Amino acid sequence: MGLKVVGTGLGRTGTKSMQTALAMLGFGPCHHMIEVFQHPESMQLWVDAGDGKPDWDAIFRDYGSAVDFPGAAYWRELTSYYPHAKVLHTVRDAHEWFESTRATIFAPDSVVFREGDDLQARFFAALRRRMPSQLDDRATMTDYFRRHTEAVTAAISPQRLLIYRMGEGWEPLCRFLGVPVPAAPFPSENSRAEFLGRALAPQAGAASR
Repeated sequence: MGLKVVGTGLGRTGTKSMQTALAMLGFGPCHHMIEVFQHPESMQLWVDAGDGKPDWDAIFRDYGSAVDFPGAAYWRELTSYYPHAKVLHTVRDAHEWFESTRATIFAPDSVVFREGDDLQARFFAALRRRMPSQLDDRATMTDYFRRHTEAVTAAISPQRLLIYRMGEGWEPLCRFLGVPVPAAPFPSENSRAEFLGRALAPQAGAASR
């Protein structure tokens, strides 16, 4: 299929809502971390990507767009591999983002920190190698968050890039993608409370907003 939109925003920047929004606008299916949990066989492809042997065509065969981790960790590779794709960068306040990640995807008991040699553990180990080692340190992570946006802005031409802050609604997104504004409200999904409410489910922590 080939990606038409590459999301470079980190997890917990409204990516689950954006996944739904892009599908509503005709750019779906949209890949998101939740897709990895729903298709665990794809984890090996991501492990291979972490080892420098990516098969992007296989990973995104059935997708028209991608947001969230793990794709955001490979944003340089993906924006290069799909040179005609629009680049969508979701942002929020860096300190609010840190608080959200510490309560959800990077909480001490998160599956992200699972150890072992099984496929899921190797998948998350490959992902962690692309992030700072001090995921619990506010200064480190807020600096990482800001530098990530700076790197994307420096690497991607302004004509190809939209910096989108959740809460801005349909208009800037639809204008950027060249599609009509839907009559339906912009999606609002996977709040921190919703994420934590799933923590008792078998796939706790499967998705990041």
